[in-house]
Amino acid sequence: MLELRGVTKFYGEREVLGGIDLEVREGEAVALIGASGSGKSTLLRCIDLLEEIDDGDIYLDGAAITDPGSDPVPIRRRLGLVFQAYNLFPHRSVLENVVLGAIRAQRMPRGDALAAGHALLERFGLAGREHDYPDRLSGGQQQRVAIVRALMTKPRALLLDEVTSALDPELVGEVLGIIRELKGDGMTMLIATHEMGFAREFADEVCHLESGRIIERGPPEQIFSDPAHPSTRRFLTRLIDGARA
Repeated sequence: MLELRGVTKFYGEREVLGGIDLEVREGEAVALIGASGSGKSTLLRCIDLLEEIDDGDIYLDGAAITDPGSDPVPIRRRLGLVFQAYNLFPHRSVLENVVLGAIRAQRMPRGDALAAGHALLERFGLAGREHDYPDRLSGGQQQRVAIVRALMTKPRALLLDEVTSALDPELVGEVLGIIRELKGDGMTMLIATHEMGFAREFADEVCHLESGRIIERGPPEQIFSDPAHPSTRRFLTRLIDGARA
């Protein structure tokens, strides 16, 4: 469904993505792991066309979406990007946050959008909170609202950028529970995460990024139990040692 060929990105003279090749098949969940600054978030933003790549190609359902002159709006309708920091409008209710983009940017009839928004909020445990403002919600509830907003367009794939890193530990589980449920529904997902236990359980493939390159990829059991690349072994050892400290 999603294919990257030689995707390269510079900020000035600094290369932040160095020729990324990646395939994500329909219904597959791929986890991106790596230290902060390794390029995970930039990669997701490039796929969603929030960042312009300097070389390479990105394909969605076999069609190049990075061709010059491509309109990013219809492409973004087919990709749901969920940010680390929620990015909810503080002056709008939960329901308004969920439906606003669908109504204004994608011209969904208001009645249809409201019905879909109510149904999704109920499904993900937010019934009764439709008229609350974001500051009345916990961090986990706000992130659930952000995920619901991304689902409003029935995207072909979800791009999840460290969606639990801003949450208190006791709230992480409720967001990961939603991601597990979506995986069970067959949603295609590409997720940047520091939650190694979750990546091991959830992902079909794990890719370790370092300095803007995928230096190792493979099934979770292989990556976490017997990584082949010395950098992957060092990265995972640092995480384990840090968790013990």
